[in-house]
Amino acid sequence: MHLCTHGFMNNYYIWYVHGETSNNPAINFIGESSNSGFVRNESDAMYHEMLVDAMGLQGEYNEEPMVEEPNHKARKFYELLHAAEVYISNGEQNVTVLSWIAEMLNMKTLYNMSAANWEMALTLSRKLLSVEDQEKVPKDFYSAKKLINVLGLGYKKIDVCINDCFLYYGEQNKNLNACPVCGESRYELRNMAAVRQKAILRKYLWYLPITPRLQRLYMSKKTAEHMTWHLKCSDDSDEVIHPASSQAWKHFEKTYPTFAEEPRNVRLGLCTDGFNPFGLSGSAYSCWPVFLTVYNLPPELCMNSEHIFLSMIIAGPKSPGKNIDVLLRPLIDELNELWTNGVETYDSFRKQNFIMKAALLWTISDFPGYGMLSGWSTHGRLSCPYCMENTKAFQLQFGRKISFFDCHRQYLPPTHPFRRDKKNFYVNRIERSPPPPRLDGHLMEERVNQLPEIIFGQSLRKQSIPGFGVSHNWVKRSIF
Repeated sequence: MHLCTHGFMNNYYIWYVHGETSNNPAINFIGESSNSGFVRNESDAMYHEMLVDAMGLQGEYNEEPMVEEPNHKARKFYELLHAAEVYISNGEQNVTVLSWIAEMLNMKTLYNMSAANWEMALTLSRKLLSVEDQEKVPKDFYSAKKLINVLGLGYKKIDVCINDCFLYYGEQNKNLNACPVCGESRYELRNMAAVRQKAILRKYLWYLPITPRLQRLYMSKKTAEHMTWHLKCSDDSDEVIHPASSQAWKHFEKTYPTFAEEPRNVRLGLCTDGFNPFGLSGSAYSCWPVFLTVYNLPPELCMNSEHIFLSMIIAGPKSPGKNIDVLLRPLIDELNELWTNGVETYDSFRKQNFIMKAALLWTISDFPGYGMLSGWSTHGRLSCPYCMENTKAFQLQFGRKISFFDCHRQYLPPTHPFRRDKKNFYVNRIERSPPPPRLDGHLMEERVNQLPEIIFGQSLRKQSIPGFGVSHNWVKRSIF
């Protein structure tokens, strides 16, 4: 009986999201034992789970006495969580305020109701409630949206030049009607006599700010506890079970000890790749989503879809190519703000506010995507980003294609027998040269800083930096 109740492991993590339940009656969600006779029906449970999923919560989030008052944004979340537990009487059924408002707003969307029509329906519905319950629900459309907006993920719709050379982003650029780089119009050219016609944007991108979602990870007591799991990675272990065990992670913390002093600071990785949303049978189209992964969490959680955040959708129809730097500007600005100043965040596990900062450790992509992000072209004889100008690639005599055959022997130990093999590799060649030197971050930065600025845009004449394809393969100075 003891094993059935407490299990084999003292610190076993209960997988709430996957449906596993605890035998310990002390672990309860809010409202399961505190609603004085109300029984949660399936609809209420659905909205309660929707709130938990939207906030990216794991495990417990009980409202215990707080040592420090939560900040304004965290308080808004707890108010919404309270709305998911406040019941109103609706005839013979008892529903929560959150589920009632969500269904009312869903009706507005389904039937394309105006705000005035919806408020008339809201007023009629409130009359059917008791005076006590009328005080619990919003009185107008503005109050309803204000309550429900805390649950949704905010986004920004940013206008883009049709040639990907300019963003109408920031106070000084948001009122422009034409691209200052290529002169293309911001809007579709239409009959200007139709004064009441609304201008139609030619191209735009969707940007989802990352800061609020990182703050939400600390609003759950269980998730906030896991956000410092990376400290538990053994420094003496030879096995890399998590990025925190890698040399890159350790080098970063030695380089920036002030950032590493606060274990709650967030370590991120960026990933992007293009795909055709219409499938192989559809028209040619290239859409590029940009994802951010949180590496503070343990291995079984950091790769869950709940903790991989979509930060940007770059629409096609063509791949942005090297112009992706223009489109990444909003994300880079937000990451710079998180790195430099941080943001006040409430830690529900330690019950205190702190300044949360974030760092982008690396990017993950395929080889063509690497070329777009890094600025080093992955095409041609100098495409290898490790060998760079020291490559031994050559062009085939008849096929005219670049071959990297027999470029690997230089990485073998000096006494390896393959180095003296003249038959099975490049004919009549003995490999005596050492491997090409690996540039560290400082040397690479010096090279990149010497590159000239280029003008982005698909409509402009193809630009190339002097020496491209001969002494280097740089096509731009990367935004990273």
